[in-house]
Amino acid sequence: MRARIPFDATTPKRRLGSVLSASERADFAIAMLRDVLQAMAPTELEPTVIATEEPEATVSAPIRVDDRPLDAVVEDAIEERTPVAVVMADLPLIEPESLARLQATAGDVVLAPGRGGGTNAMLVRTDSFSVDYHGASIRDHRRIAGERALEVGEIDSFRLGTDVDEPADLIEVLLHGGPHSVAWLREAGFRIETTAGRPTVTRVPPEST
Repeated sequence: MRARIPFDATTPKRRLGSVLSASERADFAIAMLRDVLQAMAPTELEPTVIATEEPEATVSAPIRVDDRPLDAVVEDAIEERTPVAVVMADLPLIEPESLARLQATAGDVVLAPGRGGGTNAMLVRTDSFSVDYHGASIRDHRRIAGERALEVGEIDSFRLGTDVDEPADLIEVLLHGGPHSVAWLREAGFRIETTAGRPTVTRVPPEST
C-alpha cells in the first residue's frame, strides 16, 4: 500500500525556535523522519516522502519535491490511487504496531487524531474523500466524511497522537521516542531532570557534556 509522508524541509519546526537553531531544527526534523521510515520498514506500506524542497540529508525512501500547500499535496495522493496512507513526519514515537493498527481499522477513512485537534495520520480507501488540514483538522475531516456518507474509523493512539511542535513535547521523545530522535537530542545535550517531583527537559551546555 502506498504511503505519503509530507515533510517541511524549508522551515521545519519553527515553534522549537526557542531551544533549537534553524540548522538544528532541520537536523532534528530529519531524525524524526528517519524514525517514521524505520517504523514503516517492516510493514506493507511503501513510503514516498513529499518534501517542500530537496533535503540535504539522505533518507531510506524516495523523495518527491512539491512545495504546494499540504491540502493540495494530499488531495493529489488521494486522486492518484486509493488506498493511501498519509503519515506526518514529526511522529518520532511511532512503531510498526501503530501502523498495523491504522491498516487494520475498518472504514472508508481511518483517522489518527493528534493533540490539539490535528490529524497525524490517516488511511483513505476512497477517492470520495478530501482533506482540510487548517485549524482543527480532525473535526473538519470527520465533518467532510459525514457529509459524504463515508464510514469513519478512528485510532486512539498515544504514539500516533504525539507529534512534536513545542519544546514541552521533547520530554515525550526522550522517554518514548525512536532511536534516531532520541540519539539526536542526547547528542545535542538534552536531558530529563526532575524538579519538584515533575520531570522536565533541560539542555546541558556543550562544555559540560
